[in-house]
Amino acid sequence: MVCYVSLLVIFSLFLSRCDAGCSEVDSLTEAVAGQGFLLGCISCKRREEVSARATVDWHFKPLGEEEEEFRHIFHYDHPSAKVLHENFSNRLEWHGTLDTDIQIGAVYIHNVSYNDMGMYRCTIHRTLFLPQYNEHVIVEKEVDLSVVPVANRELTSVIAEIMMFVLIVVLQLWLIIVMIYCYKKISEEHEAREARKALKTQAGLLESKDNCDGVQLE
Repeated sequence: MVCYVSLLVIFSLFLSRCDAGCSEVDSLTEAVAGQGFLLGCISCKRREEVSARATVDWHFKPLGEEEEEFRHIFHYDHPSAKVLHENFSNRLEWHGTLDTDIQIGAVYIHNVSYNDMGMYRCTIHRTLFLPQYNEHVIVEKEVDLSVVPVANRELTSVIAEIMMFVLIVVLQLWLIIVMIYCYKKISEEHEAREARKALKTQAGLLESKDNCDGVQLE
């Protein structure tokens, strides 16, 4: 029983629970030149029990042009997606919620160039349809995007990979130790059972011999 429970504990460590709720995660901020990049924008609806409708707009201000206003580059109103600036023509693709109740407003940039560096602003206009009135909410997220020639591995990802490797090795060693312990336990129980069987057989033979001796004496 101990072995069985230990094995269950080991295997349960590899299972993960999935959370269906919305979680606001910041976008990555470093793209690689010539590759694609996902501009993240997540805004969780505050009241899940009511229906809602939302639209998403993306604006862009190039690097080094602080005094310039943001350029309107993309608009999404389900199911319509429109690229509004020629510099992003055929390069922006909607990767957000495919529904009128938008919570993920991400867009994907194809073939990133150094001209794409700068500040991106995601604006979600959401209307909550309440019983007595409609509530209008505006949420803004900003992404300061930099472009590099080669992808840089973050220290956190390296540490996470090392910790995962160590965890796998430790769990494998634990599994081997538990299996060896269980094997020894089972072997000892088998030997003890065979020993008891041998003693029982020997006792039966002795009893049979005593009965035969008693018959001869009579």
